[in-house]
Amino acid sequence: MKFGLLKKLLAVALIGASFTAVAAHAEDLLDQVKQRGTLRIGLEGTFPPFNSKAPSGELVGYDVDIARAVAAKLGVKPEFVTTEWSGIIAGLQAGKFDVIVNQVGITDARKQSLDFSTPYTYSFAQLIQRKDDTRQFNSLEELKGKKLGVGLGTNYMDMAKSVPGIDVKTYPGAPEYLRDLAAGRLDAALNDRLMLAYLLKNSQLPLRTGANVGAGNPSGIPFRKGNPKFAKAIDDAMAQLEADGTFAKISDKWFGIDVTKPAK
Repeated sequence: MKFGLLKKLLAVALIGASFTAVAAHAEDLLDQVKQRGTLRIGLEGTFPPFNSKAPSGELVGYDVDIARAVAAKLGVKPEFVTTEWSGIIAGLQAGKFDVIVNQVGITDARKQSLDFSTPYTYSFAQLIQRKDDTRQFNSLEELKGKKLGVGLGTNYMDMAKSVPGIDVKTYPGAPEYLRDLAAGRLDAALNDRLMLAYLLKNSQLPLRTGANVGAGNPSGIPFRKGNPKFAKAIDDAMAQLEADGTFAKISDKWFGIDVTKPAK
């Protein structure tokens, strides 16, 4: 009799533990963020003018301002976690941070494993060439048989590799491939048009902008799937920031134009 009672008590305890585990697993990211009081934000911290460290050590940039504004609308504090781009998606999936605010392009491939906010940046790809190079490449197809530098793990790497015949060279970041381009080890490089004016101004290398290539590329804020409350909350926050002019103000501060809306 006592043994039977013990079995029943153990069964009830196991069922309770199972319900607790399921409830914990089912907890929406919004609940976690609210309980913690912080939104953990993954970014590179080495990607000016989007995100980089000022001499004081403080993170600054367009993405940093966007992230701070979104966190404020959610009623929590931003907590930035810097990581290399090549591992940033894996870091998000592993739960090292809640979101990425680092110009992550919204692609069909990424949407298979991640959810995205509404877009907050619209741009397109642009080629970079040496100033003394008289050739004019007007499309990626014209780079077949040529060496093209791109950032490892970026949309531009995927774009370049989608065109057979291009000798795609990958690099940890823009400074490395810009140096190789200036030295003649590449025929061209590919990056975001919003980056180019800043890169060329600060690199002090003999380079020039080239042709625009490909379609427009919207960027959003990715987060792990299965968080419908968080998805709605972040989209509501971003809609408010667009409506009250905050997004446009941040964009004008860093680019002089409103990049938060599709180019007309």
